[in-house]
Amino acid sequence: MIRALLVMLLLGWTAPAAAQVEPYPAAFRTRPIATNGTTLHVRIGGKGPAVVLLHGYGETGDMWAPLAADLMRDHLVIVLDLRGTGLSGRPAGGYDKKTQGQDIVGVLDALNVARADVVAHDIGNMVAFAFVFEHPDRATRLVLMDAPVPGIGPWEEILKSPLLWHFRFGGPDMERLVAGRERIYLDRFWNEFSATPAKFSEASRQHYAELYAMPGAMHAGFSQFAAFDQDVIDDRALLAARGKLPRPVLAIGGDKSFGTMMAVVAGAAFTNVRGVVVPDSGHWLMEEQPVATVKAIRAFLGAPVR
Repeated sequence: MIRALLVMLLLGWTAPAAAQVEPYPAAFRTRPIATNGTTLHVRIGGKGPAVVLLHGYGETGDMWAPLAADLMRDHLVIVLDLRGTGLSGRPAGGYDKKTQGQDIVGVLDALNVARADVVAHDIGNMVAFAFVFEHPDRATRLVLMDAPVPGIGPWEEILKSPLLWHFRFGGPDMERLVAGRERIYLDRFWNEFSATPAKFSEASRQHYAELYAMPGAMHAGFSQFAAFDQDVIDDRALLAARGKLPRPVLAIGGDKSFGTMMAVVAGAAFTNVRGVVVPDSGHWLMEEQPVATVKAIRAFLGAPVR
């Protein structure tokens, strides 16, 4: 713990203020792991088959606390903050998803984990796709939650949605426009992508807004979106080279968000796809319907691998 705090101080990290999301069980430990030119903030808890949890934009690994608490009963649960996000390092580059897939490899190697299930949401889906296609021997099963994958399946049609304006939000003034107004910017996502915005709690909003207001955090977040054009090239090349993978995939969509489209996206790259639509939920499945979402993931990861 002392070593982790020293690393945070050296990298210029600061602790978030009082508002907190649901805490992780006390048995989880945190560890900074150097990988692929950066240092990631990683939580580890439980014993058993490994499962990696990858968060999306507007959140950090904190979002997974309810699922991590459930899975740690019979899994080694590995939760990380993606590069540039939360308490992870903020390198100047490497926000293309192939590079971030290599970040995952470095974490697994550091923990001596040969293979893992992967559960992902939003930007995490894109990182998970690159990781699984570049390293199919390292992934057992995959859960993709409520977001597309650049260049895969109906990507071009999905881009036409006016709700995805932020994919192309850029230019020299974007960071200056948002500086000091991170909460206003993020509230737009939390409200518009929710079936019931009040279910994304005020405590969670404060917590994540403080983390995204940290130096370099918004720049890193914008870099995730700016990399999409390269991600399209990379993902299409990976799919063309390997063809559809037989990896078991659970595609979860909120019924007021991607819904059944998630199974369509996954089906464009995998041959063994099961779709689940969570009722009364938008994009923020772990905030809006945590019980139903955890139940669906638990059932999938608990079934025999076929």
